[in-house]
Amino acid sequence: MASTSAPLHTVRVEDGVALVTLNRPEVHNALNHALRHELLDRLPELDLDDRVRVLVLTGAGERAFCTGADLKERSARTTAEVLRERHHLMARWATAVASVSKPVIAAIRGYCMGGGLELVLQCDLSIASDTAIFALPEVTHGFFPGGGACQRLPRLVGYQRARELILTGRRWNAEEALAMGMVNRVVPADRVLDEAMGVARAMAVHPLVGLVQAKRALNQAMETGLAAGLRYDTEAWIACMHSDEWKEKLRGFTGGERKA
Repeated sequence: MASTSAPLHTVRVEDGVALVTLNRPEVHNALNHALRHELLDRLPELDLDDRVRVLVLTGAGERAFCTGADLKERSARTTAEVLRERHHLMARWATAVASVSKPVIAAIRGYCMGGGLELVLQCDLSIASDTAIFALPEVTHGFFPGGGACQRLPRLVGYQRARELILTGRRWNAEEALAMGMVNRVVPADRVLDEAMGVARAMAVHPLVGLVQAKRALNQAMETGLAAGLRYDTEAWIACMHSDEWKEKLRGFTGGERKA
């Protein structure tokens, strides 16, 4: 049995990338109350960390990325406690990853279900193993995926497909996830983390301001019409000009500084 003193998540930062690992492999990295609070504190810290340009989110072990809420813990709580948590904790949790201004990549091995899949839906890119299994089984338990899937999944895979997946509670594999556009790449299980870290490192060499503003503009596209989105793009692009990094990049591209 894992030690009760073991950290519920771990963080390693190198080459501009923060690898955040859910560390409850003995319960398929299920999300208990304490782990959610840890991540709610840690993610904003990493967002403000000047060493970090990109985050990679994964689960410890080979069996699961995350299977969602810790149902054993939830069953021991009173209805009043569950409702209070839903109103106060989950309102923050449903945007905990999405609100990180830097790009976040999910590295998925094994089971990715319920609230674990809702974490993935908050990420910007997703790399899955060829053995990954996905599901939103909440309706089979008498409730529904209330951590963002009903809002984010239709925007990602279309409303009819999202209705089917959520209302049936069925499982699907990595190839189907790739075909519907839910993940970006599918690779062998032993290459998932290397692939995700490689993509993250390739992004991390870019000026941070461009990554942040591009992410903000893409997120805006999910919430607004074309005209308003284009206006937002203009403001986001202007924000990039407040950094001198673009000047250095263009100087290298043009082979030297132009004379005045």
